[in-house]
Amino acid sequence: MKRLLAGCSLAVLTGIAVLPGYAYAQGAYDTNTGCGLGHMLFKEIGQDKTLFQVFAVTTNGTFGNQTFGITSGTLECQQPTSFVSNEKLKNFVAVNMETLAQDMAAGSGESLVTLAELMEVPTDKRSAFYASLQTNFTKIYTSSSVQSSEVIDNISRTSL
Repeated sequence: MKRLLAGCSLAVLTGIAVLPGYAYAQGAYDTNTGCGLGHMLFKEIGQDKTLFQVFAVTTNGTFGNQTFGITSGTLECQQPTSFVSNEKLKNFVAVNMETLAQDMAAGSGESLVTLAELMEVPTDKRSAFYASLQTNFTKIYTSSSVQSSEVIDNISRTSL
């Protein structure tokens, strides 16, 4: 039992000693901790100290708070602004695939207005957005079995 404990301790210490050096070699030394509770607790103490960066990252990983911070925009994390992370958009496209396809092919319609609002397309650019959707319809709706997530990705690639 003592040998197992000693082996595990040695592995942990080796990881603590080696991984920060590897991160430094990769040029990510000053951005290792990002955000989250660990970042907030240890940033003032020793942001340039490898040991404190390891503590910060371990705190974030142990409590899963960095993920929460990113999705909620708290703990000094920035919430993604990409429309792809917009749940309302994902749900709207999933529920309205057929209507959206019809309106997109026509270049106008209620569903396109809603789509533009959910994607936060400025009012003065919506006509061009609708025209782009219509022009790129076959690149957006690539097959009869296309999934809603693919439609959103295709819209972002072709029309924005």
